[in-house]
Amino acid sequence: MNTNRLSKAMEASLIKQMTKENQASQIYLSLGIWADTKGYGGIANFLFRHAQEERNHSIKIMMYILERGGTPVVEAVEAPKRQPKNITDCFNMVFEHEVDNTNAIYGLVNQSMEEKDWATWNFAQWFVKEQIEEEKLALELIDKLKIAGGDRASDESLFALDKYLETKPDEVPLSRDATAENPE
Repeated sequence: MNTNRLSKAMEASLIKQMTKENQASQIYLSLGIWADTKGYGGIANFLFRHAQEERNHSIKIMMYILERGGTPVVEAVEAPKRQPKNITDCFNMVFEHEVDNTNAIYGLVNQSMEEKDWATWNFAQWFVKEQIEEEKLALELIDKLKIAGGDRASDESLFALDKYLETKPDEVPLSRDATAENPE
């Protein structure tokens, strides 16, 4: 008896997303290494923590595939294609990467709707919410750097930004979760 509750196509798409999350982890590791070699230990630490979060996303998908009776496959990931030219480029790469991942998640949601796979649709909603947070976080990085002066930021401004990111929690509050009692 076949106990796999995922279609072959859905299982393949989930495995592809699992790989994409592992690729994201590699990208964040690479960006963190770049930042550390430039003396930005706080930014590096922030990016390293984010690399672990991306790996956790991959494992979340792996566990879902297993729970639905499927067989996850660990696929190879490419080495990151390029290093940033500067901090602005680094933060822009983070944002571009998150937008790409959001689009991939939307593909899973669309596929689950087409297949009427409501369990996967429901599962994917966690990732939709997560990507809102991820994009907001990336935009916040870009905004903080702009406030510091962007590519013309002073050493003091970059030092302050580096220290800020060293201890900044990774979770970003969402405006849709705000209430009158808790406006943040």
